[in-house]
Amino acid sequence: MHTYKKLELMAPVGSLESLEAAINSGADSIYFGLDQLNMRARSAKNFYISDIPYIVKKCNYNNIRTYLTINTIIYDHDFFLIKKIANNAKKFGIDAIIAMDQSIINYAKSIDLKVHISTQLNITNIESIKFYSFFSDTIVLSRELSLIQIKNIISNIKKKNIIGPSGNLIKIEIFCHGALCMAISGKCYLSLHSYNSSANRGSCKQNCRKKYTLIDKDNGFSIDVDNEYLMSSKDLCTINFLDKIIDTGISLLKIEGRARSPEYVANTTSCYREAIDYILNNKKITKSKINFWVKKLNSVYNRGFYSGYYLGKTIKEWSNKGDYFYTNKKIYLGKVKKFYKKSMIGEFIIESFNLKLNDNIYIIGTNTGLKKTNVKSLMVNDIKTNLALKGDICTFPINFNIKLSDKLYKIIEN
Repeated sequence: MHTYKKLELMAPVGSLESLEAAINSGADSIYFGLDQLNMRARSAKNFYISDIPYIVKKCNYNNIRTYLTINTIIYDHDFFLIKKIANNAKKFGIDAIIAMDQSIINYAKSIDLKVHISTQLNITNIESIKFYSFFSDTIVLSRELSLIQIKNIISNIKKKNIIGPSGNLIKIEIFCHGALCMAISGKCYLSLHSYNSSANRGSCKQNCRKKYTLIDKDNGFSIDVDNEYLMSSKDLCTINFLDKIIDTGISLLKIEGRARSPEYVANTTSCYREAIDYILNNKKITKSKINFWVKKLNSVYNRGFYSGYYLGKTIKEWSNKGDYFYTNKKIYLGKVKKFYKKSMIGEFIIESFNLKLNDNIYIIGTNTGLKKTNVKSLMVNDIKTNLALKGDICTFPINFNIKLSDKLYKIIEN
């Protein structure tokens, strides 16, 4: 039986709705990017420098650490903006930035701003750990390592007493769930070659996720590649061997997905929170528990799951489901028109499709985050009904607070 130390679970945040979802789902920390100079600059909503004080205040109130990604390659003309971002991160109390470019790492050191060394730097050995220990207390290892290699690195950190700027042993951070790039540590040039849109500047066009046709140049014969998307890997999922990951001695577990929805953030964070706490309480993970968590993870956006490189298996796990797969999807119905707090009744205007009695729904908003509930009673024009149609104003009871203009979605099971 193992006695585990506290393990930090880090959730991805690409919007205020996802921020609330992460907070409400048990994250220990969150990471987010600004509108420029992060690896999800194109695909996620992202934030602005002016949002930093609000995010830090919100997270501090909930005892959650904040990390800001500045993890793209940097050109000379970027450095004025880099300084501005880093200075504001320091001023408003961001716990650390996540960076790959040495210019940012060096500048952060000069203003005493903590840095997590990004997975983009492809750290795979103890000598690289030693080098970056002069700049950082936390290093995100390459995704191409096995659990045996990770455990060996952490063991050597202890044996060689490799300490960071704080005087404490280096902490190791790895990804536990989410999308995987077909290139080593995300260094891909397909998008740059095809569209002059650099993935390494946060503007990936995701060429690898598309369908392709093979053409015989001699006779023009063509074949559509329908069975598998040959460059599109499945998503990483470690829930079924999370005990082995924790046993390596890592300090931080990170969920990928800043470009994904609030329900993805809520779902994955709550699943891994439950699983981590289960293991930390020295409980053996049962097959039924794993099946429950996998089913829950499957209900939100994914490309199918596999174990990545962690278990040392031959990698043949390409997606055959196109761009996405999930058992539950949401469709937009309308928005909150009024909320009667005393009676806990919500009034909604239905702007598309329809709402039925006993439908499962999400209510999503910048302050509400993501809440899931079931329509147990439904009224239109103060008359009980089983159906609210497009254009109707309907009411039904809910057991949480909501805000005006929060959006209402119906959950559809595939």
